[in-house]
Amino acid sequence: MVDPKSGERVPEGEAGELVVTTLTKEALPMLRYRTRDITRLATARCGCGRTHVRILRVTGRNDDMLIVRGVNVYPSQIESALVGQPGLAPHYQIVVERRGPLDHVTVEVEAEGGFSPEHYDDLEHRAIHHLKSLLGLTVDVVVRPPGTFERSTGKAVRVRDLRPKLH
Repeated sequence: MVDPKSGERVPEGEAGELVVTTLTKEALPMLRYRTRDITRLATARCGCGRTHVRILRVTGRNDDMLIVRGVNVYPSQIESALVGQPGLAPHYQIVVERRGPLDHVTVEVEAEGGFSPEHYDDLEHRAIHHLKSLLGLTVDVVVRPPGTFERSTGKAVRVRDLRPKLH
């Protein structure tokens, strides 16, 4: 496990980028192959009795990571927070923009059918509090009517990063 920016090893139990070496693969051994997956390693004995090092759940990808006001935010974290929220459909978009000197995130999400616009404020407030508790970052949430976002047959565009590019 390494720090995604510096490439230096991270302390045991801390999240970092998974790096693998496959010396036993004869045709194409890999040395320090960076997977871009962010996860943690567990060295404690498993409940089943195994004692080998285990890779815990992948929480995101280094190449998907957004840094907003010093907080690492993964779109997969936002998706996990939205899925299963009553009244919210699984169609959303994350908009990142610069407001003055700070970065700001707005999550635009579709309401489920059957929820009228007068309920949108309540849905927004619940989603804002849920996201803050999971991310440690305050974001705006805007609930949109069903069918707002274009349905894609390929990979959906989930992030619109409107911050100015630094050269």
